[in-house]
Amino acid sequence: MILKGTKFQIKVWKYLRTIPKGKVKTYKQVAISIKSPKSARAVANACAKNPYAPKIPCHRVIRSDGALGGYSGRGGIKQKIKLLKSEKAAI
Repeated sequence: MILKGTKFQIKVWKYLRTIPKGKVKTYKQVAISIKSPKSARAVANACAKNPYAPKIPCHRVIRSDGALGGYSGRGGIKQKIKLLKSEKAAI
């Protein structure tokens, strides 16, 4: 799959593909994992701009307080919940 976006967005999206089904990570955990520990907000923005959902699983990324955050794919937050439940993620 050829990804089109900024270098940062592509870095985030590539990382998201490594999150296993049924698991969730926070925006901060993703930021740390891509070696940009202070960029949690930018990670959230990259997820919000993800045109490849759900193939690139931004639905597996949540806020640090446990809230789900948003979802850029068709169906919005309801679809995010549905996808996480179908993967048996602990939400």
